[in-house]
Amino acid sequence: MSRSVVCISRTIGAGGEEVAKLVAEELGFRYVDDEIVRRAAELAGVSPEQVAQAEHSRPLVARIMEALATVPVISEGVYVAAPVLSPNVSYSHLIDHVVRETAEQKDVVIVAHGASHALGDRPDVLRVLVTASPQTRAARLSRESGVEERAAAKSVEESDKERVRYLERIYDVRHELPIHYDLTLNTDLVTPATASALVVAAARA
Repeated sequence: MSRSVVCISRTIGAGGEEVAKLVAEELGFRYVDDEIVRRAAELAGVSPEQVAQAEHSRPLVARIMEALATVPVISEGVYVAAPVLSPNVSYSHLIDHVVRETAEQKDVVIVAHGASHALGDRPDVLRVLVTASPQTRAARLSRESGVEERAAAKSVEESDKERVRYLERIYDVRHELPIHYDLTLNTDLVTPATASALVVAAARA
């Protein structure tokens, strides 16, 4: 069966965003990344910047959770009530709710936000990881941002650590495994165009 939702997980400097945009264009799907944050902000009546910092602010999280508790979600064409959320519930429920709501709209490419883990139980989802070696990613960051490669390498290291912490905190994934994804692409040598073609072929298969 063809997939109506493509989740692109990526490590920093691997080119995942470019791959995702090419995939969305080829499939005619909507590209969603920052929209996850904007949607959460809309539901909670706060700014996107506040949502981006929500995991560090318990009062804001409570406010967002209360807003989400009143928002229905479409599931297989039927409106269902949003889950009743306690003000003390963790930030993971916010991300999970918005990602699932986005997936219900179908024909969408969702970038980041752990969507591959949130939607792993859906048969219409293709889960993709775009990554590359730390050396390649640091070199790309250095070229793109103009910073020294040593500083870029430090950014890659810190980003990878934060990614591990995020997956554990939000989705209780202590060890990221190949089986968490349907397709893993190493962009050390594979170009974004080739990578996107592989994703499109898998999505249409």
